[in-house]
Parts: sequence; structure tokens; C-alpha cells
Amino acid sequence: MSDTKGVLVDITRCIDCESCVVACRLYNGLEVKDNSVEQTQAEKDKLATDKWTVVQKYKIEKNGNAVRRFVKEQCLHCLEPACASACFSKAFQKTPEGPVVYNEKLCVGCRYCMIACPFEIPRYEWDKAFPRVQKCQMCLARVAGNQMPACASVCPTGAIAFGNREELLKEARSRIAANPGLYVNHIYGEKEAGGTSWLYLSDVPFEQLGFRTDVPYRPIPDYTWQVLRWTPHIFIGWGALLTGMYMYTRRRAEVQAEEEMYAPVDKDE
Repeated sequence: MSDTKGVLVDITRCIDCESCVVACRLYNGLEVKDNSVEQTQAEKDKLATDKWTVVQKYKIEKNGNAVRRFVKEQCLHCLEPACASACFSKAFQKTPEGPVVYNEKLCVGCRYCMIACPFEIPRYEWDKAFPRVQKCQMCLARVAGNQMPACASVCPTGAIAFGNREELLKEARSRIAANPGLYVNHIYGEKEAGGTSWLYLSDVPFEQLGFRTDVPYRPIPDYTWQVLRWTPHIFIGWGALLTGMYMYTRRRAEVQAEEEMYAPVDKDE
């Protein structure tokens, strides 16, 4: 793992420009879905099959003052990925360079990866005839060529740094040591789930920024099949139920939107 590439995100430097979001979409050819129902801002900020990275917005209190913080979210690319461990068709693979990638040709749609992921990252194309699981691929072709992922290459503030994971950990520790009054003494991703290729620095506790702080340090694959091997029938039923609920909710929203569109407008006489 000494040659594994990684990315260090310094939350204190993010200004919510969303250049990373645009670069990801352009590089990966992700088309924006034509939603018939207008989305709320909270829905727009969530990961989706056509949004592999988003910037979450938080308003929190620090030293008695209200402050805003912005958090780039995407797959964390675990060193020992639970999604790959749970995928019996080998559609998910951990590459030597660091990215955890997905091969749709091998996917059987079991969605074990979605259950196994401790960060709840993979998204499923519920409304497609031949659905896929979608998530950030960490721009494998670029990383394999020792180039930055697309998102990191356009960051104007240096909030996203790319390099050797071990070197990035040293850089993160150096920043904390040099600015103990700024950063919390925690590098998120150093140990969570056995370690991830994406690392984070913050000036406020990570739990205030939506990070999962209940993730064990032990690699998740150590647990994965202890649970999943006993649940195939339950899982199939769960998947069918969620699919039905999704289609029902989607149709209700579309009907409501159509009714509002064609509803008569009261005019003052």
C-alpha cells in the first residue's frame, strides 16, 4: 500500500465554488437528469447516479459565532473496500493505484455493495431497465498516469491535494502541528474502516459536518460476509420492496406536479 495514491481535502480551504463538481461531470460524461419535479437544495446536494461528487453546506457554531463550512463528498476509496469484498461477481475492484472501480459488465444487480459500504456511497439506477451501481471512480486513467483526479485539478484554493497517501498523511500531520489552534487533531480517513484513500482535515469536529464517526477502525471486510452470507433471500426481498417504493413515490410526485401545472388559476373579478 506504500505506493497507493490518495487525496487530502482541507475543509478550511473550500469556498463552495463547485468547480470540482463541474469537472467531475464533464470528465466522466455525466448528464444532468431532466427531473420532472423540482428538487430542493438539500436534494441537489446529495450524491446520485448522475452526481458522483457534491459539496455539502453546513452552518455551525464555532467559538460562539455562526460559520459556514463546505464539505466535498464522494466515494472515499477504502484501502480494504467493503463493496469489493461483498461483490461476489467482482464488479467492484480495488486497483493498485488506489481507486475502487466498478465494471458494469460484471454487475448482477444484487446491491450487496450498497449494504456493505460503511459510508453509504453507492447509488443504484432504480428507474433504468438495465440499472447500474454508480459512484466516483477517482478518475483511474488519470491517477494511473500520475495525474490528479479531475476534481483536484481545477480546485482554485488548493483545498484538494493529490499525491502518495503516506506523503499526504505526513502533510496533514504537519499542518495540524503547525496550526494546533486551527485544526482538530484528527485526520479523517487515516484509520476509519481500515483507512481510505481520501483524507480530510477540519477545524471543527467531523461529526458536525455529517461524517460518520461510528465507523470502526477495523477493515469492514472483516465483518462483511459474517452478515451478508446469511441474507440473500432477505436482501432480494428488500431490493424488490425499495424498487416498488421508489417507483410509487416517483409517480405520485409526477402526478402532483402535473395537477399543479394544469390547475385553474383564480383571478380577481
